Amino acid sequence: MSELLRALGALIEEPSEATPAIAGAVGIPVPTRAEHATLTLFTLYPQASAYVGADGMVGGEAAARVAGFWRALGLAVPHEPDHLAALLGLAAVLDGHARRALLDEHVLAWLPAWLARAVEVAPAPYVAWARLLGEALAACGPPVDVLPVALREAPPPFTVSASDDAETLVRRLLVPAATGVILVRDDLRRAADDLALGLRHGERRYALRALLGQAPAPVFGWLAAECDRQAALHDADELAAAAVRRLWAGRARATATALGDAARLVEAIR
Repeated sequence: MSELLRALGALIEEPSEATPAIAGAVGIPVPTRAEHATLTLFTLYPQASAYVGADGMVGGEAAARVAGFWRALGLAVPHEPDHLAALLGLAAVLDGHARRALLDEHVLAWLPAWLARAVEVAPAPYVAWARLLGEALAACGPPVDVLPVALREAPPPFTVSASDDAETLVRRLLVPAATGVILVRDDLRRAADDLALGLRHGERRYALRALLGQAPAPVFGWLAAECDRQAALHDADELAAAAVRRLWAGRARATATALGDAARLVEAIR
């Protein structure tokens, strides 16, 4: 198991000369540099802090918490202590209670939701990689059914108030720990196609704000349905602890309710 975790960690790093041999050893297609960039730079950041942090951004207090785990083990802290490659590499050299603590506190708090989205939107080699990683982590044994610190200290659930401007709503919609959902650019493309709207090129924040500017009520309604859909993904997850699943699913459904209320409010005042 340790060698498999080490290999899977290496495969989420930028492809190198060693990548074909590693991919062949674990039985997945060889990812290209372009596919790696598509996944990790433009679709799903592979850092824990982007999903459990208070602002949905890489780094900050959430990354510092992971760095503290490295220090507690007496290890040098890598440049990105919360990067999935670093976390899997660390899991590969740990065993027993230390590995279980790492997985429960810093990996399974967010990775099951990440893997579910990767299976939906990642380039083909990384779909196979995500499925294999899920199987490998499941084989490490059942998680402890307690919320990790990162989720106990998560930001408040997403809400909508009459005083919120578009920028505030967009910023908060892109904080997975608050909303319970991971919105990627492919989701915004689907929304634009389903609602016959134009999709602005650029970061998710600008694209989402542009969609809301064109048709706020329909976009709120579409997003509410997407939150319910992702809540069902959390319900079906068999990797995370039950407490973790409940938190993610509960927040996703609360966000769906808030967005549905916002859609009805916008329609009522038109």
